[in-house]
Amino acid sequence: MNEYPIFIIAAILILGYGLFSKRAEKSIITPAMVFVLVGLFVSIFRFDVSEVGLHAPLVKVIAELTLVLVLFLDASTINLKKLISERQLPIRLLLIGLPLTMLLGILVAKPLFPDMNIWVVALMALILSPTDAALGLAVVTSKFVPEKIRQTINVESGLNDGIALPPILICVAALSIHDAHGSGFSYWGLFTLKQFVFGPIIGGLVGIIGGKLVEKASKREWMNTTFQQLISLSLAILAFTLAEKVHGNGFIAAYFAGLLLGTTTHAVRERIHEFGEAESQVLQLLIFVLFGMVLIPLSYQHWDWQAWVYAFLSLTVIRMLPVVLSLAGTELTRGTKYFIAWFGPRGIASILYLLMVTIELGSVGLEKMISVITLTVMLSIFLHGISANPLSRLYKVKN
Repeated sequence: MNEYPIFIIAAILILGYGLFSKRAEKSIITPAMVFVLVGLFVSIFRFDVSEVGLHAPLVKVIAELTLVLVLFLDASTINLKKLISERQLPIRLLLIGLPLTMLLGILVAKPLFPDMNIWVVALMALILSPTDAALGLAVVTSKFVPEKIRQTINVESGLNDGIALPPILICVAALSIHDAHGSGFSYWGLFTLKQFVFGPIIGGLVGIIGGKLVEKASKREWMNTTFQQLISLSLAILAFTLAEKVHGNGFIAAYFAGLLLGTTTHAVRERIHEFGEAESQVLQLLIFVLFGMVLIPLSYQHWDWQAWVYAFLSLTVIRMLPVVLSLAGTELTRGTKYFIAWFGPRGIASILYLLMVTIELGSVGLEKMISVITLTVMLSIFLHGISANPLSRLYKVKN
């Protein structure tokens, strides 16, 4: 299999877009739009990755590596004390808005897709619940939007993918039980228990021990800044692989490694996070190319009216109603609540969770779910990307 073209395309795109990235920040064009469109265009040449699709080994490697790093980095930014004391709005969105979004997504999907297994319905709603602030980057960096609102949107996006992971894994386990032959409930119950116990324990130990080693080595000037920056990737991969070796969940392990990262020195944490963000950004852009090359061509034939209705509702009512309800009683204006509610783009987390699920369960029988998630993410990439700058300016005028 010749998989080099995908890397050549991605390299040219990163270089080409990067040259004009500063100017693009002020436009309605986002990196995700460009990379998806190029991936879609390239799919017509039928490279090996396009032909094999979701079962291409390259897709599995890139998807798992990206998800592991994203979960680790998102968790490593969490300051629980500060979050509780100073960030009431994100807590409302995460503890009230997110569960309501999941529940409403299931309730809306079931009558629209009556033939779909209830676990698949739940899985679809859960995968579409995390948001991706990067798709509306102009909002979280705009001088027109108050810092408090920008932080709220950014923190919500950073944390909700980790919160959504456990219920997604429960749905995957339930579907595995349903599809398994010769393995009873006790086997899968024990397997699931191991996933949720060993993953956090091993990930937590890797984060605590690894972070403390980096902390001591840095304070004693044994470790240079270059290797401090590389630690994010090594700890994330170490937590993932060790957990998988003992049948724990590697993704949960990576999240807990970041959550319990055992270094308290601000400068060291900044270096770890900054370089990890750069590594993660490259992988995420590659995922958007694969999204255009593989997922859209695989899905578009299943885009019937039900898929379009659910995709539209997912970005509007299913997202916006829970957010407005969760922010009731705050000092925010109605316009601000709607602004926060609209900017809940579906992006990299939804794509990565979808790829994770298809790697685990296969795609047979899940074609409808895959197509709906793909359509929703595609619409979000363009609708939220195009509206980010204009609505940020309008926000200042109206507020």
